[in-house]
Order: sequence, then C-alpha cells, then structure tokens
Amino acid sequence: MAEAHQAVGFRPSLTSDGAEVELSAPVLQEIYLSGLRSWKRHLSRFWNDFLTGVFPASPLSWLFLFSAIQLAWFLQLDPSLGLMEKIKELLPDWGGQHHRLRGVLAAALFASCLWGALIFTLHVALRLLLSYHGWLLEPHGAMSSPTKTWLALVRIFSGRKTMLFSYQRSLPRQPVPSVQDTVRKYLESVRPILSDEDFDWTSALAQEFLRLQASLLQWYLQLKSWWASNYVSDWWEEFVYLRSRRSLMVNSNYYMMDFLYVTPTPVQAARAGNAVHALLLYRHRLNRQEILPTLLMGMRPLCSAQYEKIFNTTRIPGVQKDHIRHLRDSRHVAVFHRGRFFRVGTHSQSGLLSPRALEQQFQRILDDPSPACPQEEHLAALTAAPRDVWAQVRSSLKIQAKDALEAVEGAAFFVSLDSEPAGLTREDPAASLDAYARALLAGRGHDRWFDKSFNLIVFSNGKLGLSVEHSWADCPISGHMWEFTLATECFQLGYSADGHCKGHPEPLLPQPQRLHWDLPEKIRLSISLALRGAKTLSGNIDCHVFPFSHFGKSFIKRCHLSSDSFIQVALQLAHFRDRGEFCLTYESTMTRLFLEGRTETVRSCTREACNFVRAMEDKEKTEPQRRALFRLAVEKHQALLKAAMSGQGVDRHLFALYIVSQFLHLRSPFLDQVHSEQWQLATSQIPVQQIHLFDVHNYPDYVSSGGGFGPADDHGYGVSYIFMGDDTITFHISSKKSSTKTDSHRLGQHIEDALLDVASLFQEGQRPKPRCRGLQEEDSGHKGGSLPCHRRGSGAPTKSTNF
Repeated sequence: MAEAHQAVGFRPSLTSDGAEVELSAPVLQEIYLSGLRSWKRHLSRFWNDFLTGVFPASPLSWLFLFSAIQLAWFLQLDPSLGLMEKIKELLPDWGGQHHRLRGVLAAALFASCLWGALIFTLHVALRLLLSYHGWLLEPHGAMSSPTKTWLALVRIFSGRKTMLFSYQRSLPRQPVPSVQDTVRKYLESVRPILSDEDFDWTSALAQEFLRLQASLLQWYLQLKSWWASNYVSDWWEEFVYLRSRRSLMVNSNYYMMDFLYVTPTPVQAARAGNAVHALLLYRHRLNRQEILPTLLMGMRPLCSAQYEKIFNTTRIPGVQKDHIRHLRDSRHVAVFHRGRFFRVGTHSQSGLLSPRALEQQFQRILDDPSPACPQEEHLAALTAAPRDVWAQVRSSLKIQAKDALEAVEGAAFFVSLDSEPAGLTREDPAASLDAYARALLAGRGHDRWFDKSFNLIVFSNGKLGLSVEHSWADCPISGHMWEFTLATECFQLGYSADGHCKGHPEPLLPQPQRLHWDLPEKIRLSISLALRGAKTLSGNIDCHVFPFSHFGKSFIKRCHLSSDSFIQVALQLAHFRDRGEFCLTYESTMTRLFLEGRTETVRSCTREACNFVRAMEDKEKTEPQRRALFRLAVEKHQALLKAAMSGQGVDRHLFALYIVSQFLHLRSPFLDQVHSEQWQLATSQIPVQQIHLFDVHNYPDYVSSGGGFGPADDHGYGVSYIFMGDDTITFHISSKKSSTKTDSHRLGQHIEDALLDVASLFQEGQRPKPRCRGLQEEDSGHKGGSLPCHRRGSGAPTKSTNF
C-alpha cells in the first residue's frame, strides 16, 4: 500500500555518505550474504522447518515405513534387495548378543534413506507443479484440460492436512525476467505519458543500457537467484524501507478500519479486551501453524513467510539503516492513554487472560487519575521523527530509561486508548469518516508508537482501527489478521447485554504497571522538535473516505469483467478529469506465488486505458465504441496483472538491476531515469481473504471497510479500495493539503462520476442508482438518527450500537 512512497524515496537514501560506504562492498560478497541470510531464516525456525520439510509426509510416516520393513524382515522378506545386509556390515560389531540390534539399526537407516528419497521426490514434483502458471492466463471461469490435470496432481501431492508453512519448501523461486522483455515493457508503459521527443530520448538510453551494461547486471541477478531464496525481496526490504531516513508516519505506515456502520459495543475497555484477546488467539494459532495457507483462487498456495513477524516485532532505528527486531514470544502489550505508558500482562499461570480480565485491566488504566510526567505525553513523537534523528535520541533513551523502552519495544503490539470518539456520525458522515482516517493514519503525532509492527487503536466510543508499519510485511498479511480479529471479537467472543465482555472479572490480578521515563533535558528538546514535525506532517494530510453504493462486485461480474481492472480503468478516467493529463500509475500486486515474494507494480496507465479515456471525453464517440475500448483496456490491465503476479513484471527487475549497478559503481543513465520518476497516482485494492468468516448477505454491515495510505508524491494521490459485500465499494483517498494540484474530495467526486459513466455503458446509457437513500439507526437503546445514501443490513448477529 504505502510502498509506492518508499519506492520513490529509496534512491536518495543510496546517496548518503553512510550508504555509499555500505555499497562499496563487492557485489559477490553481498550476494553471498543474501544467501547466508536466507539459510539463517530457515534455521531460525527449526521445528517449523522440520514439519514442513517432510510435508506432505509426516514424522509418523517414517515410523509406519520402519514398521513395514521390520515386518517384512520378520517374514524373511528383504524389501531392500540386500542393502540392509551391506549396511549391517558397515556397522561396528558389538558381539553376538547385539546382532539383533545391528539389524534394527540397519532397518532404521534404510527406512530413513528411503523415506528421505520419497520426500525429496515429492518436493521436486510439487515444486515443478507449482511452477506452472498457465492457469493464470486462462479466461475467468474457464479451466482447460491441462489445468484440471495440474490441479488434480497438486491436490494429490499436497497431502490432506496442510499447515501454514507446509508449502514453503515446495514453492518455486522467483524467476529473473529477460532484461530485453523488461526494457520493452517499460518503454511501452511510459509511451502514453511522454512526448515524442522525450520518448525517443528514453528509448535511446534504453538501447545504450542494453548494449553496454544489461548483460553484466543480469548475470549477477541470475547468480543471486540461484543462491538466495529470492533475488529481490531482501534488497527491497533493505533499500526501500530500512534505509529510508524519512518519517514512518504517513510515508511508510498504513491504516485499517473497523466495521463502517456498526460498533459492537460503546464500552472502550470492553472493545479493547475482546480485540486484544482475539489478536492473541490469532498469534496462538499462528505459532501452532493452525492458520491454513492462503490459496489463490482456491488452488495455488502463496508464500507464508511474512506471517512470522506479525507479533513481537519492532523496527529499531539506526543512523544509516534500521533493522527489524523480532522476539519469539512476548506476554504483555504496551498501552498508551492520556500521555502515560503502561505494561499490561496478557497471560497468567493458567494461560491467556480472558476478555473480561483484559477489559478489567484496560478499565483500570482509563480510571487511573495520575497525570503524565513532563514530556512523557509527547515521547512517542520521536518514532515519527526522521529515522537518523530518532536513532541518536534512542541511544540516550536506552541508557536513561532502559526498562521502559524495553517494555514498549518488547511488547506483542502497541495499544492506544484514545480519549476522543471516531467513526461515522449522523451529523456529518463525510467529515467524520475523513477524520477517522486521519486519526488512524497519523493520530495526533504523539499517540502512536510507529516503530511497532502494528498499533491497535481503540477510541472512546468503542471504535477500532490499526496503524501498521510496512517494512515487515505487506497489507494482505495484516488484513488477514484483521479479518480474523473483527470476526472473532464480534461473532465468537461477543458481548453481554450491557456491552461488557462476557465472563467475570479477576480482581486478584495485579494492577497494570506504569512505565516511568527518566528524560534528560536534551531529549526533551528533541521531543519538542519531533512533535512539531509530526504535527506539520499530519496536518498536511487530506484524507477522504466514501462508500460507493450505486453498484459493486456483483454488477461488474454480470458484465463479465474483472472487478479490479474495472476500477483501475475508471480511476484513469477520474484522474484525467481531475488533472487534465495522464500520469504514471502504481498499482501494487503480490508475487507470493514464489518463495519469499512480496510485491510487484502494475503500471495501470496503458495506451489502451488512455484511448478509452479520450473516447469518453470525445462527444462524437458512440457508446458501442467506448464499450469496446473499455473492454480492451480491461483486458490489457488483466494481462499486466497476471504477468506481474507470475514474476514477469517491470519494476522489481529494474530495481534489482539498479542496486547491482550501485554495488558495481556502474552508472546507468537509463536506470537513473527510471528511478527518478514520480508516481502521481498510487493505488491498491484491499482483498477480503476470509469471506467465510462473515455473512455478507444477511449482515452486510459486518465487513471491514478497508484502509488507506499516504500519497506517493507531494502532488499526487493515494487511492485504495475494498469491495464490501456485493454492492458497495469503499474508497480511501489521500493527498497533501500543501499541493495546489490535488484535492482528495474533488478526486472522490470524479471517481464516483467515472464509475457511474462507465457503468452506464453496460446499462443502455442509464446511470445506476444508489442501493438505498437512507440509513436508519437500529433501535439499541441509544440515540437514533439517519445517514443519507449509506446502506445498512437488516440485522446484527450480536447486540450492537451504531456509530
């Protein structure tokens, strides 16, 4: 999501003095270290690697094989064809009484070798099967005979009981595309936005690059792809995220929202208790690998490596480069309320605390009247400061307040109990949603610990939200966790009639521990400067959130079109109407079909999309002509999306080539040109991955309303969207108030108009109407009201209050 901003900003980080020193290392040494880091990651989870290493077999299968061999030996049959006798000859002779022991050991060694050979064969077969991507290229809803055969073989070789990391050793490695193909696709992508003169100049640079430098740089990438787990992902994490010296707030973090129209309880401590309990249940399932691996289109497993760092993870600032610190376990959360920090234990001797016990602890914090110490209230603003500044201050803080800092950085995650309400209100729906988004993305600049993997934010009216740091994983991972959390805390744990967590308090639990910070004067000055910068940054963000309820995924499917491609082409029309020109467009898609894959860029501003936009603005064009051009644009976007997912994208390959050129101190004007481009429109779809957790037909309001991120360019937009059920699409738009070229609300209106204009092409010129015109508040004992043009479900699965 927020990666577009980081991708634009990574190049300046390579030119700092510190980075130049780092990049003076030989490229072969860096490739060797990449491979070494890959092996260390595998060894760090020995037990998981053991379980997944024998997949699709199990440790019990070895015992079965050994018993079968022993039985055959007892029946005077030799399934080893004499091999066990040779193994016995190689074993030491311990005397006649140990003759039978030598036979057992020989059988065990033979069983182990045969078992290992069978598993290796299964791994190779499954990896070859998972390297097939022909199914991606087939029309939606159609499946050829080769694909049906492939799917049957995958299911056979996958075994019956899969765990989260079961497929890791069988996933293929991400291929290095042909450099000629990458350059050709790049030139095709920039043709719609460049003049003839600029395009000829860029083409000349590209040809010079292919002639002089491409083959050498490509050779190093091929070498890395053979040695390391992934040829690009570790460099992407390091150079795009960890070497960036910019503030994490707005630039690197993103947010995720609660249910849009309902809040299960207005009791802040109760909502926090259920949510924290649900999150820790997810962590428990994660540690036990009880979360099923994600299957794309229900048949192709995706890489699960990013799940490992969801919890107990902190991004530690460094002067030149940050690093990610991940703990194996943490039995507390750090809590912030009214400028004070607390340590709240999450486990007792009998295990995880109940939701009611956690509610009790959070209520104790809310009831605590003690004031914040001087500057403690604004301490977290340091995590929103430039990373080198925060690194220097943290070195002093680690000495002066070591225990408090460790309690925060060593927590499972960070909880912020906000003193203000948030979410949709009947008085001003649009403004309240915009304020909700700003509160999640930036807060007040000092009430989030941006270094933590994620912050759980609980507002005073019971509304929830997440603020997620981006370096450790991408949005689908945190989205998967968030879907589980919302479904579990609302549908499984539930609330009593008075809005509290179910169960009974535990009055003998110790009080939450107040953290104390000994802050010297020089740190206080740094806090003041960081707070000023954070407030400037947060005050410059223009967020706009709106649910589009005229139609949704079901209508698009009836048109036999891809939902994502439909939105992407409509966004091109909306942006053109907003700015009067085309621009480079960044759409994030995943490459988790491959081991340790992360993301790739789909360059959505294509020649076909531009032709459609011009036709929509040309009054002489007929609807059949516009409809035909729209279908061509959708088909082109689908082709680019599938190519990116299958490792044949443009930007990650060019990025890796650029990094190698920097290691070699080999200047490439073409690569410099590529990485000086600005993404004025950054987009992302937030997928709903666990639809089985929600009843979208009977309770359409009980679906997450997605999330958003900051703009990638000072004069650009960030746009994310989520399909809520079948008939609503929620958009999250961001831009900077300091720009005279952008306005999030204006673009929102253009997006709504563009979607309606496109839909009218498939409804004989008639614009679809909203699914409903009013929203009546449910009778739940709270003050009622209505919201215009927002849809509600007919009921709620649990006792619920709105807003």
